[in-house]
Parts: sequence; C-alpha cells; structure tokens
Amino acid sequence: MDWPTTIDAAVAIQERLRSHVIVADDDFPLRTVAGVDAGFEEDGSVIRAAVVVLTFPGLTPISHALARSPAPFPYVPGLLSFREAPAMLAALSMLAVPPDLLICDGQGIAHPRRFGIASHLGVLTGIPAVGCAKSLLVGCHNPVPDERGGRAPLMHHNEQIGYALRTRPGTKPVFVSPGHRVSLDRAIDLVMACVTHYRLPETTRYAHNLASHGTVPQPRRRP
Repeated sequence: MDWPTTIDAAVAIQERLRSHVIVADDDFPLRTVAGVDAGFEEDGSVIRAAVVVLTFPGLTPISHALARSPAPFPYVPGLLSFREAPAMLAALSMLAVPPDLLICDGQGIAHPRRFGIASHLGVLTGIPAVGCAKSLLVGCHNPVPDERGGRAPLMHHNEQIGYALRTRPGTKPVFVSPGHRVSLDRAIDLVMACVTHYRLPETTRYAHNLASHGTVPQPRRRP
C-alpha cells in the first residue's frame, strides 16, 4: 500500500480500514504465535522491526526475522503503525511460513479510532492479531486485582475496548485488546497463555530483545 506522509492522510486511512476489523472469534489453526516489535537506529531515523515465531502452546522460538527501513512517519500518538508497520511487514515477509497469530507490542482496538497497530497489521496481512501494550492510550478501568490473571474491563465512550491485565502480582498491568479476528475474551486468554515468569508475554520479550539488542533470549519453563 502507499503509506501517507501527513497526519490527515493517516487518520483518513484508519477511518477507512477500521470497518475491516473483525472483533470476533474466527476459525484458524493455532500452532504458532509471533511477537512483533520495533527498535530504532541512527537517532530514531531508522526502524529495526523484529518478528519472532514461537510454537504454541510450548512457546519455543523456531523462526525470526529482522528488517530495517527509514522511518517513514514521525512519532504521533495514535498513528504508531504508520511509523513502524512498513518495516514490520517487511520482516513478516521474510518468514518462510506466516505465523498463525500475531501479538503486537501496541494497541488493537483500544485506540481513539479503534485501529491501532495490531488491527492495522491484522487487516493488511489477514493474520489474526492481538494488541498487548505496556501503557494506556485511551479509556479507563477499575482497579485490577493484584494477582496473576487479574483483569478489569477497559472502557471508552461506554464501549469495552479491551482489558487491563495483571500478568503477575506486584507489577503494572498491560493493556490487551483484539486486533483482528479475535474476540475480547479470547484476546486476553491468548496473552495469558503466552505469559511465563515476566510481566510481558514471551512473544513481546523475544521480539523486543531481537529488535533492541539483536538477540533472541533463551526460553524459560513456565512457573
């Protein structure tokens, strides 16, 4: 696709494509899950996108790819996909076999226009996708129980757009929302199925290490 160069053009694309997002449980095989994340080089002018494919439910890394490209768009909250997605799509295209599911370090429908980076990648690739963000973009929630799997609905304009999820006691929650072809409840179950010893799911941990440090960490057994 042609990537926009202005904020107005980017917002128009989100408004047009969001009608293609499926927030429902679609029927797809689930043997592999991929984490997708991006790092930066040359003072942020170059995007380094990483994708790491893991077995599911075993969470053993079996494939990965790294793609670099000039940053085509500035950092603008709510328009992250226009900065990072081109390189992420390039990394995904390097894989011999596409993964069955994407878990993105970013938002799905928990977004002002219900079209975060997980939704954008899901719609463009057709791959089911979930957003698992480290910080809140929009919405509010009640206190999250301080226990593994504790959750509270994330609401925005009287609509549930995801969950605030505590993956382990004593840590800040993450924010989970469907990206494409998964429901609200399945999205959170899929993220929890990828959590082991850490606040972030293994998908994000592997992809972050590859994007930021060029390495894939060794797997750890579940608690």
